[in-house]
Amino acid sequence: MITVKRFFGGAVFLLMLVQISSPQSAEIAFVPAAQQGVSVARLQRLTALAERYVADERVAGMHLMVNRGGQLVFDEVVGQRSIEDERPLAKEDLYRIYSMTKPITAVAIMQLYESGHFRLSDPITRWLPELKDLKVLNSDGSLTPANAPITMLQLLTHTAGFSYGFNPADSVDQAYRAADLWGSVDLEALVLKVATLPLKFQPGAQWHYSIAVDLTGLIVQRISGRRFDVYLREAIFEPLGMTDTFFEVPEAKRARLLTNHFWDPRSNELKVIRSTAPGLGLDSADDAMSNFKKVSLFSGGGGLVSTARDYMRFAEMLRAGGVLEGERILGTKTLKFMTKNHLPDRIESGGSGEDPVSARFRGLGFGLGFGVITDSVGSQSLSSQGSYFWGGAAGTIFWVDPEEDLVGLGMIQLMGSPWPFREELRIAVYQTLTDSYEL
Repeated sequence: MITVKRFFGGAVFLLMLVQISSPQSAEIAFVPAAQQGVSVARLQRLTALAERYVADERVAGMHLMVNRGGQLVFDEVVGQRSIEDERPLAKEDLYRIYSMTKPITAVAIMQLYESGHFRLSDPITRWLPELKDLKVLNSDGSLTPANAPITMLQLLTHTAGFSYGFNPADSVDQAYRAADLWGSVDLEALVLKVATLPLKFQPGAQWHYSIAVDLTGLIVQRISGRRFDVYLREAIFEPLGMTDTFFEVPEAKRARLLTNHFWDPRSNELKVIRSTAPGLGLDSADDAMSNFKKVSLFSGGGGLVSTARDYMRFAEMLRAGGVLEGERILGTKTLKFMTKNHLPDRIESGGSGEDPVSARFRGLGFGLGFGVITDSVGSQSLSSQGSYFWGGAAGTIFWVDPEEDLVGLGMIQLMGSPWPFREELRIAVYQTLTDSYEL
């Protein structure tokens, strides 16, 4: 156990950096790193990365995990629960995973694809008839009817023309903010609001991060005949033993939900978020991105809370080709199909948020629910071609590397981070490999 001094608001706290050599509750086997071609000495650099972020007051705490070949070789929590709560961070603490909800929703819809409920070329209006009259907002303010129905493929690849509302200077995003989508009582109410909003571009013309995955959740609900949260619980969480993943945190577990933080560029310091998540123009403690106590809008794009242990079980199912401990969630071929790049060779990208295809992210593409590394050299970051990944607005990140048979996971609670945490984490994980399986 390591003790480090931290300073917040002039006060000095003693911070425990808790090093866990063998997790007590992990069902995924924990083995000596050397057995999986991982350097024990070099794993100390992962610890050092976490310690540096905490000591420099960039985050309050973090939980890092590395899985190789289906076995854990690293599982460590560092830091404290928040800048205002000096209790040590615990393995069972709950994180807002925000957009790391999206890969889970993608798995859910593709389960229904495997069952023959739809083809990727099908129009989404087959299940969302409310959206049959969508129009595109032109730069001169005029509206043009969509030139073709939005397809399931476009919905799943963020090329449908929807937006999120991140840019307050953009006319479409202004309309999204005014519609108060995240204040909708449920998905049925949300789609009615979306029906009144303009598209940002013609379907298929661009890649733009959007509410598409929330609409996907409603399609799951309508195809399956089960409320979306119930479907996820019965079809994914229970089979995978994900006992701490939910939209609404049970009362008995609410004390484990961590405080969220944001980086304030004006004061250049870490601060607690008192109510809602910044970035979507929200001003409420009760919207779907802030309220985890009484939930009726089940956001497939960003509404879940989870633990590192639970999400690693989901990621291990992906690494293993769609199965975990005998529970088949997806077919292996389906998963390989989902994690290929489904975007055209040349496609424009706009907006902010998670964005794997803009000019600042070279060598990347997008599959059905995941960012995909198409060129490890072009990505200019230590990686493997064919790896797939996604992250959340509060800084969480995971990736699966089929070539190296590896899963990396990092859990923090920091909105608007100016730090290159995700890249530094990838480098720190890959440099531990003493045996590389790359051909």
